[in-house]
Amino acid sequence: MRTASITAAVRRPVLNAVASSSSSSSPRAAVSVPRFTRSAWGTSAPAPPPVKLAYDLVHPKEDKRPDEALVVCHGFLGSKQNWRSLGKRMANALSMRVFTLDMRNHGQSPHAAPHTSVAMAEDLGLFFKDHGLTSGVHLVGHSMGAKSVMAYALNADLNAPLRSLVPIDMTPNIEPIEPQYNGYTKGMQEIAAAKVQTRAEADELLKPYEAVPATRQFLLTNAITVRGPYGRKHVGFRVNLPLLADAINRLGEFPYTPPPPVSPTSPQWTGPVLFIKGAHAAYIRPDNIEVARRFFPRMELVTLDAGHWVHADRPDETVESIVRFVQNN
Repeated sequence: MRTASITAAVRRPVLNAVASSSSSSSPRAAVSVPRFTRSAWGTSAPAPPPVKLAYDLVHPKEDKRPDEALVVCHGFLGSKQNWRSLGKRMANALSMRVFTLDMRNHGQSPHAAPHTSVAMAEDLGLFFKDHGLTSGVHLVGHSMGAKSVMAYALNADLNAPLRSLVPIDMTPNIEPIEPQYNGYTKGMQEIAAAKVQTRAEADELLKPYEAVPATRQFLLTNAITVRGPYGRKHVGFRVNLPLLADAINRLGEFPYTPPPPVSPTSPQWTGPVLFIKGAHAAYIRPDNIEVARRFFPRMELVTLDAGHWVHADRPDETVESIVRFVQNN
């Protein structure tokens, strides 16, 4: 294991991309949070500001790597709670701090448009700046979170703190989102509109949209108790359902086109990257993993006997894979 005395600033890889003409005229602060370019946002208008993300911080029993941190970003309709127990295990196994985040429009984080990988990448840039994470960041993301961490890694104006990257069951390929996610948000909106009083009633309303009980229970981790008129309580949701329902079809997008040639709109990140695939999911395939390799030439791939929610199906193997990779990088 590398000792904490070796600073991440020395070891940190750099983005292998063509610099813009303005970047050579003045030095750029390592943790500045700039606006994305026209190519990333698809418009010349100023980008909306990033939001401050809610988080949990786990301190290891013995912090042997104080200059490093592991940061975890959940998937669509998830939250930092999904990674609470795994975060504790990884903190102690790695002897470093672990931050688990609520992405925008999820959990305890602010509700804000747009809900895109570009916007979430900027949120990460602000988070690292606010928490003094200027180097030594090992960044993990699942599904929607994976798209966001990959967009972050490929942006030269944001990625200075990054030391290694772990996208879970998602690639940077542009492709449609599976249709069941529209059903999930529709079912949850029906629950909110019906103002049912118990989770059992909410679960019944979700059954037409999801047959697997464990998946329904995962979706209902977003449920909260809402107090209505005259003190009557009913089931509601902490996520921004209208905005997320509208954003689903854009979650398959990605702000960059794959190189070659390498350019600001087709960048590479040449640091260490571990893709973790669920063997029973179709999100990582032979065709799109090659797209990932064009963006991340030092990538590795490990496949676990799991579905799309790899960390829920195989928590031990997920922790072992992440810990082994981070220890070696």
